[in-house]
Amino acid sequence: MSKKPKLNLSSLFGLLLLVLSVWAISNELREYNYRDVLNNLAAIPKNLLVASIGLTTLGYCAIALYDILGFRYIGFSLSWKKIALTNFISSVFSNTIGFALLTGSAIRYRFYSTWGVSKFAIAQIIAFVNFTFWLGMFALAGFIFLANPLTIPTQLHLPFATVRPIGIIFLLLIIAYLLGSLIIKQPLKIRSHEFKFPNFKISLAQIVVSSCDWIFAAAVLYVLLPANISLSYLDFLGIYLLAMFAGVVSNVPGGLGVFETVILLILSSQVSAAAILGSLLAYRGVYYFLPFIVAAALLGLYELPLFRKRPPIHTDKHR
Repeated sequence: MSKKPKLNLSSLFGLLLLVLSVWAISNELREYNYRDVLNNLAAIPKNLLVASIGLTTLGYCAIALYDILGFRYIGFSLSWKKIALTNFISSVFSNTIGFALLTGSAIRYRFYSTWGVSKFAIAQIIAFVNFTFWLGMFALAGFIFLANPLTIPTQLHLPFATVRPIGIIFLLLIIAYLLGSLIIKQPLKIRSHEFKFPNFKISLAQIVVSSCDWIFAAAVLYVLLPANISLSYLDFLGIYLLAMFAGVVSNVPGGLGVFETVILLILSSQVSAAAILGSLLAYRGVYYFLPFIVAAALLGLYELPLFRKRPPIHTDKHR
């Protein structure tokens, strides 16, 4: 008896958001020809493209510290070069393809298990990295949303007029996490495994490192924006964090479409949508696809020698 395919509501929700985002972007760009977008893309100065590549490099260096901190947290010693390689490939694949718990986790397991890291330790690293990712978002967005509350576009249909309530929620979560690092000393035991709360020093390092990651990522797009846009970096950082938060929770690979929609809705009153989309395309190319090419090449260089060493599979037709 064949099993009925299960309905994945998360994937359907992500697909629905992607379709709605494409519609919203098309609606914003209905007055423009695709050549306008390409012309604005080509008009970006080369020195700014180089600067964006440099900021992308700094951003991925900050992300590498996620896993390095994770190994310090579990007390396992591994070469930082191996950790950085694994982190880069897994992070790039997660950013570009989406579904981080599947893509990034699978790559981490593939690499770390080869180097003698136990399954339980890998699971701890994966959980630690995912917590670190959100801690920086909550801390940075919390402060910015509270200090400089951005008006939320009505098209997003959120229950708040500004991002200030979201900022308060984010900061409360950060405070709770830091208090937990000071108060919770007893590890949680599940069967024969123990889960301990990171100490205050590591928890604080998680927030700082992840905040740097978000700061660099936002700066990549900021330097690529049209020169005639009157927007400070701090103002843009709040817009970027709101757009990225919407993209991440949408479950769409790389936040594709959702992220662009929020940016367009907020900035299209200052500059043409075609110019903004040209900058967004450059950002996608620099921050996502260029690292993806490098990561795919590194993955191929790592896997090819291992593939050649595998013994051939013989089949016995007479069995």
